[in-house]
Amino acid sequence: MTFYEEICLKILSEESVNKNDIHRWKMKLCKKYHFKDIPSNSDIIANISSSYSENKKVQLIQALQRKPMRTISGVAIVAVMTSPESCPHGKCIPCPGGPLYDSPQSYTGFEPAAMRGKMHDFNPFDQVKARLYQLKCIGHPTDKVDLIVMGGTFTARNPWYQEWYMKRCYDAMNDSNSDSLFNAMKKNETAKHRCIGLTIETRPDWFRLQQVDQTLDFGATRVELGVQTIYDDVLHIIKRGHTVNDSIDATRIAKNAGFKVCYHLMPGLPGSDEKRDKKLFETIFSHPDFKPDMIKIYPCLVIKGTPLYDIWKKKQFSPLNSSNATKLIADIIPLIPEWIRIQRIQRDVPAQFIESGVKKSNLRQLVDDILDEKGIGSKELRGREIGHLSLKHQTQIDTKNPDFKKTIYQANDGTEIFLSMVIKKYDAVIAYLRLREIHSSHRPELYNKRVMMIRELKVVGKEIEIGNKSEKGIQHKGFGSRLLHEAVRISKDEFDCKDLYVLSGVGVKEYYRKYHDFKDHGIYLSKKL
Repeated sequence: MTFYEEICLKILSEESVNKNDIHRWKMKLCKKYHFKDIPSNSDIIANISSSYSENKKVQLIQALQRKPMRTISGVAIVAVMTSPESCPHGKCIPCPGGPLYDSPQSYTGFEPAAMRGKMHDFNPFDQVKARLYQLKCIGHPTDKVDLIVMGGTFTARNPWYQEWYMKRCYDAMNDSNSDSLFNAMKKNETAKHRCIGLTIETRPDWFRLQQVDQTLDFGATRVELGVQTIYDDVLHIIKRGHTVNDSIDATRIAKNAGFKVCYHLMPGLPGSDEKRDKKLFETIFSHPDFKPDMIKIYPCLVIKGTPLYDIWKKKQFSPLNSSNATKLIADIIPLIPEWIRIQRIQRDVPAQFIESGVKKSNLRQLVDDILDEKGIGSKELRGREIGHLSLKHQTQIDTKNPDFKKTIYQANDGTEIFLSMVIKKYDAVIAYLRLREIHSSHRPELYNKRVMMIRELKVVGKEIEIGNKSEKGIQHKGFGSRLLHEAVRISKDEFDCKDLYVLSGVGVKEYYRKYHDFKDHGIYLSKKL
């Protein structure tokens, strides 16, 4: 018997295993087999015997998996960086990086994703391949890829660059080269690494009709808009180059095309204060011109080499410190509606590059600690997802007999229906669906029609590979289908609508066709009700 065979047998023989157990067994077996170096968990994963059943392989990988948060929401996130390029409007005063610094605009170049980009000379194919390999090595399934294109204003780049970039991303996921973007996308529908969602980061003034159409042609399903604030005077002070109306228009156009919308918001900017910042979030959550599906909260930072650094040096500006930022975010989280998900709190900027502002990288944890201390609950979506709750409380939540929950709200000249499946005892969300009634859209498939659009369908919890099932897992147990059937019923019975559309990730199209009788309709899938 070898070291690898013995440690695998040991893991499989125990009912529950933690990282300390594995480390202890490694030390004991290294001594037995005279190993000088301790094998990593990824070494053990690479040496799992092919004779094991799929269930046993899954059990081993889950025990050995590093960074379980990477796929706890049901997908493998792969972020890629575009090459350094200036923004079309110039430079905002807090903004680091750019071609002068050999980094994408708004990045220092030392964030993990930016460093991976630079390591691969910003080649999209190499970045995707390397990230998929890394995730696989630490035990994560990579067949459901949520691809995020980062770095500056992607939609302002030369159209040929955008198309080439996206084609090479798909080629990497397909493990083969195609002669066109269209063929690469078609191949990805049944590929080993399927793109189940594609996110584009851009500015609100660079996400109008033309850019929406172009990104839809790439298979995009979500847009992250650098809204930053809803005060025009603050946007002017920071030389942002767009207005609040640009953010309102971009949100409406995006949702009416089927996109999910995430806002990047920056409290603590020059010209704002804590009172205005709190009002910013209250307005975002409640005013029908805004109401994004997701937000990222990035407190303003002072970084050397930016115009804001010079202003700070003259003592004309002070950003939020860690304490103030924590208090502000803890105050606004209880106000968040159940259909908004906080994707991230605090940028991934290494502390040594931050001259002033929030230097603590665990800001989200500090906020959670305050809320737990005060016994304040939150309806925010990510915090209620079953994978995150199970990890936080170190418990297995029984998913039998979930309840349907329906929330209807008005946003961006349309009606939104947020459907979720919830375990009442824990208020744990196991799956959710975003359905929108669209009255008017510029898209030819939707023009002059009143339709219902599924903008998102997601079953959360640990990612389970396509075609597999897991006793403890949540995916592939019919929860998504139940939500879809309910969306069909609501569209037909409550909204008297004849057409149901879905903006689907390229790698999910086969699911809708095969299991739910949807047909291709331009870039969408649709079915008659």
